[in-house]
Amino acid sequence: MEAGGSSRSTATRKRKSAALEVDCYRPLAAPPDSGAAEHDGCGDGRDLHHMRNLGDLPDDMLLKIISLLPIKQGCRTQILARRRRPLWRSLPLNIDCADIVHSNDGKLGDVLQRIISSHQGVCHRFSIRPELSTDMDNDAAVDACLLSSTLDKLKELEFYRRRWHNWQPMPVPALIFRFSPTLCVAKFGHFTLTDDALQGIHFPQLKKLVLHYVYLSDFSLNSMIARSPSLEFLLIIRCTGARRLRINSFTLRTIAVDNHSPDPSIEELVIESAPHLQTLIHLDHNHDLHIAALSVPKLETLGCTNSTRLVLGSTDIRHHQGPRIRGLASAACKIKCLVLGMATLNLDMVIELMTTFPCLEKLYIQCQKSWKNNLWRRKYRGLITNTCFDIHLKTIVLDYYRGKKSDIDFVTFFVLNARVLERMKLIVKRNDDMFVAIHRHRLQLENRASHGAHINFRLKDSDVCISNIYNFCIQENILNL
Repeated sequence: MEAGGSSRSTATRKRKSAALEVDCYRPLAAPPDSGAAEHDGCGDGRDLHHMRNLGDLPDDMLLKIISLLPIKQGCRTQILARRRRPLWRSLPLNIDCADIVHSNDGKLGDVLQRIISSHQGVCHRFSIRPELSTDMDNDAAVDACLLSSTLDKLKELEFYRRRWHNWQPMPVPALIFRFSPTLCVAKFGHFTLTDDALQGIHFPQLKKLVLHYVYLSDFSLNSMIARSPSLEFLLIIRCTGARRLRINSFTLRTIAVDNHSPDPSIEELVIESAPHLQTLIHLDHNHDLHIAALSVPKLETLGCTNSTRLVLGSTDIRHHQGPRIRGLASAACKIKCLVLGMATLNLDMVIELMTTFPCLEKLYIQCQKSWKNNLWRRKYRGLITNTCFDIHLKTIVLDYYRGKKSDIDFVTFFVLNARVLERMKLIVKRNDDMFVAIHRHRLQLENRASHGAHINFRLKDSDVCISNIYNFCIQENILNL
């Protein structure tokens, strides 16, 4: 009896599992609907606290919940209750080709067509990433999908096409620009963007633009930005061809540039007028970028590396190991957050920058190696006792802390002198109890100037490159993609 009961139980579990694994993109037979009340979705006057299950929620709330699910899980909500089937089919689609491929044994074309043909709503987002764009069959399926009327009002497009001809990326398919009137978010990568392709193209609603490994001219780059009157976020990653970018934008709030490339890349960024720009970041250690920020009255977050040459005004401040900065006192006083990409962890350079930006509240540092020494007690004794020099830092993040003598001296300077410090995060490669105990003692944390400061050690992600400032900014929410 036990063996028979066990077999029946196993068979029941298998049938339930098979039901969940049904092709979520195929039209479903109507299931029994005993658990869901038939109503118009506006509620029947009962308080939400007395609702017994998710099916009792109004349609507008269910729509919001289902829209937050990945496409496969969203599809599966149709089998839970009859009233949920029209909800799913009327929702704006969020198509991520990577999710589809991973859920269907590498198949994309047929499944993608079934999704588009069976869905009654519009498509809000479409994403095809570089790892899927090397397959010509995938390219054909994606091109056919992009021509569908379901995508006519597309809001977000992430489009990569990683194919090359004579060592140059292939030209961009013209069909992606049919979405230019409605796009709010565009992430383009791994293709050539010619001047002719942009002829007459405008992006009236575009707010976020990411260009990643795109080959384009100065004219194409500047034209694309100038024709985006609503643009708020601009991220340029390792694009080639264009060397000079000139910005005049009333709406831009964030600009970040990584000009690392073996081929000619952006060398000069001139911001003539950006009255709402708040964040400006150079993301590369090794390639010079000359930045002239002529009118940026609201700039608060600045990111620079050893290769940054920044002009904010007229006063020339230089350090042989760090960025060269010329700035007006009025502009420098508004900088509250500083992101530093340093070849070596150099306390002298950081103190010099703190005197340049006296109102700093947040300091984020990513360094490639330790400096030979960061001794400070005698060297900066007069500066510390000087009433004109005060450390306003509330947040310090160091990526990464190696535990060497120079690292200890660097961190100890802030531990013992930053009186309003609230949080310090030291990113390390080991954070076992012994390591933490030893370095809490060496850093004299019990004698910290700010008794309310939280100082912790966070283990470094082994998959993240030490010198990748872009990943660092993403992890610390400095750049919000």
